[in-house]
Amino acid sequence: MCFLMINLSEMNIKIEVPSFSIDRGIEYKWENGFEIEVKDVNGAITIIANKEGLISLANHFMNLAQQEVPKGYHLHFNEFNSLEEGSLELIIQKK
Repeated sequence: MCFLMINLSEMNIKIEVPSFSIDRGIEYKWENGFEIEVKDVNGAITIIANKEGLISLANHFMNLAQQEVPKGYHLHFNEFNSLEEGSLELIIQKK
């Protein structure tokens, strides 16, 4: 498990990133009360999220960035597994 500490002025956020293993894959860590919506606004993909949603997404990005995660590995989110109703699918892939 690795930790990322972010200090934005008076706001301290600690992000706990579960260690990746090829056997377990990525372990998603969601903040309680997260809300994330993905839409197309005039041709631009727009991610709208509350604080908990943004912290959750930061965790997923850090999780995917781990050295042990192979290239091509991806995270797939949609309205049936984590996004708000009516959201576009969101796929984040490691290059």
